[in-house]
Amino acid sequence: MKDYSKFMIKDIFLILLFLVLFSCSEEVDEDRERKDIFASTYNPQDSGDILIRNGNILTGTGDEFIGHDILISANKIKEVGVSIEVEDKVKIIDANGRWITPGLIDIHSHMGVYPSPSLRSNSDGNESTNPVTPHVWAEHSFWTQDTQLPLALKGGITTFHVLPGSANLFGGRGVTLKNTWSRTVQGMKFPGAPYTLKMACGENPKRVYGSSREPSTRMGNVAGYRAAWIEALEYKKKNAQPRNLKMDTLKGVLDGEILIQNHCYRGEEMAVMMDIAEEFNYKITTFHHAIEAYKVADLLAENGICAAMWADWWGFKHEAFDMVWENVAIVDQANEGKGCAIVHSDSAIGIQRLNQEAAKAMAAGNRAGFSIPKRRAIKWITKNPAKALGIDEYVGTIEPGKMADIVIWNRDPFSVYAKAQLVLLDGIIKYDHEDPSTPKPTDFELGIVNPGNNRL
Repeated sequence: MKDYSKFMIKDIFLILLFLVLFSCSEEVDEDRERKDIFASTYNPQDSGDILIRNGNILTGTGDEFIGHDILISANKIKEVGVSIEVEDKVKIIDANGRWITPGLIDIHSHMGVYPSPSLRSNSDGNESTNPVTPHVWAEHSFWTQDTQLPLALKGGITTFHVLPGSANLFGGRGVTLKNTWSRTVQGMKFPGAPYTLKMACGENPKRVYGSSREPSTRMGNVAGYRAAWIEALEYKKKNAQPRNLKMDTLKGVLDGEILIQNHCYRGEEMAVMMDIAEEFNYKITTFHHAIEAYKVADLLAENGICAAMWADWWGFKHEAFDMVWENVAIVDQANEGKGCAIVHSDSAIGIQRLNQEAAKAMAAGNRAGFSIPKRRAIKWITKNPAKALGIDEYVGTIEPGKMADIVIWNRDPFSVYAKAQLVLLDGIIKYDHEDPSTPKPTDFELGIVNPGNNRL
């Protein structure tokens, strides 16, 4: 009689292996569904072929091209050069020697979650019910009818990053959006942009919670961060079972899929946050506001961390006192120019003149003896925020293959008198200074007579 036992064992093994693989594939499919449930539906119309002729281009790469052309095809930049030859059917935009930059990117905005009109019913940026709220998402508060959106577009803003407020240790997920009209937030979501997580240092969390519960001190803040990350590590070990929305986000950070955007003013607190990141093996992408970034500029550069800063706003609370005019420039020049400096707004007003904010920071740096030309300073509001948001593959510079997000200015963009003349989003004109029908009003404004001149 033949011995079939070895064959039976082999068959059983193969069946078990199949079941394991099938189960894993189901989990992969389930994970894919989780990630895609709020996926971007942004899909611009075809721009066709466009030639922008005779412009002075600040590329965002560090180059400055005088009298150059930009050829756009199918929503992307196809070529940058001199006297590019095209067929008669190609649409021509004559820049006439005006300055051209990439579309501006604001890495720190609360548009849509603190929209205009500013009403209590519209205030949706802070879920201040618990110091640890990584499970909430800013996009789920975003109001697509915010009347601030077209005003930002007039200022050359083509991409912006919306964050929750800073009431909590973990404020929730941020989202990167294209500045275009859509009836849904998914229709504005930047395709391919990773999610972000807002964390906050210092006064805000301890002020909001300290009267009745932890944290009430900065050491309480740090204990809260660490406790949450310990829980996240355990969740990761258990392969995200059972599912937990808070831990989903923190696990995404640990897996390198979600980028940390960290509200933090003081230098020593930034150093502490870097230590925590090292302890739990995650990456901080950007410190926001960063009033004292100049004190730790070398550490930021060494760790590949960007600092998003105001040009000249400080002194409004204790942790924001110790600022210097040269803050942005010092971060930029750290470690032989390896620093990643960003100028941000955190303001519905500031976002309308982000170019002028960068100009002030450049001027302050040059007065202090740094040599920062405008071809470098433009990176602070284009390439560097794109890098910090994980979208520099798509935008932030004028070079072949990038999305055709482009601004043509009426004069030097670092002039106090500069205004956007044309704003192109994926090669499509969204704002034309000479065309009063652009930008289109939001849905909320349609019932307002002459909405362009009657803002709430």
